[in-house]
Amino acid sequence: MLVDQFNRRFTYLRLSVTDTCNFRCNYCLPDGYCASDKDVPLNIEEISALVKAFALNGTRKVRITGGEPTLRKDLAEIIRECKQVKGIETVALTSNGYRLTKQIDSYIDAGLDHLNLSADSLRPSTFKLITGHDKLQEVMRSIDISLARGIKKVKLNAVLLKEFNHDELNLFMEFIRHKEVSVRFIELMETGDNKLFFDQQHVRGEVIQSKLRSEGWIQKIREPDAGPAVEFQHPEYLGSIGLIMPYSKDFCSTCNRLRVSSEGKLHLCLFADNNLDLRPYLLTESTEVLATRIRNLVKGKFASHHLDQGATGSTKHLAMLGG
Repeated sequence: MLVDQFNRRFTYLRLSVTDTCNFRCNYCLPDGYCASDKDVPLNIEEISALVKAFALNGTRKVRITGGEPTLRKDLAEIIRECKQVKGIETVALTSNGYRLTKQIDSYIDAGLDHLNLSADSLRPSTFKLITGHDKLQEVMRSIDISLARGIKKVKLNAVLLKEFNHDELNLFMEFIRHKEVSVRFIELMETGDNKLFFDQQHVRGEVIQSKLRSEGWIQKIREPDAGPAVEFQHPEYLGSIGLIMPYSKDFCSTCNRLRVSSEGKLHLCLFADNNLDLRPYLLTESTEVLATRIRNLVKGKFASHHLDQGATGSTKHLAMLGG
């Protein structure tokens, strides 16, 4: 098992396959994606070696993130390769949904289990204002296709923004009244590039949590390989609501996930100052040796991200690692 010095166990890998994104979200890439001279993303062979080493260490869930993962033409092959690794029980995908209606069938056929989509607003005009694209209907269609095709879990992510969607809670609640989707409200996080925007737009998740409790929503028991959301259910709603509150007390105490960038760098925390390059060893070390290397590196994970103290680490924007 991957266990750190605080006895936290890590069974969940968030694997970025590209840092390129085709959206211009105002909280992440307001000026759009800018290409750099960085190394090319991990190829299929490197991804396979990486996931096998994590699986040998007890990883059971792999979430494929970006940037926008669907921009990779070999994404279906990546999903299939991850799913075939012994020990990996769940392969999930996070996408903005821009291209998904044309590609979702190939991903499902490759073994995709869970899907997270993004819609920071259910109003088309506000969605376009936030993302730079008039694509809300494509996201909604992707949800319906995924449910019809039997995806086990479909989630809809929405970053809380004071001046854009803070008044849409009731809209999201009505959306899930008869639809088996989990809406995840995510607190805006400060990064190296968005401090002014963060100061203007940050909304505490506890505000939503208090409203849910007052209206009869009940907190669900957290599953072993679940993400960081505190999830609520209500007998009158088919769907559920999750809150991801990184500024809440003891948020990091239940951390069970590690991140690897599209270039093969291990990030022990989304907001760590340093990353640890695994790429030189992916095709030169055996699975067992690489697994041992990862176990040793994980022992250096810190107790907390210190976001509440304004520490954003090396994360300039969320597209770097998929949030």
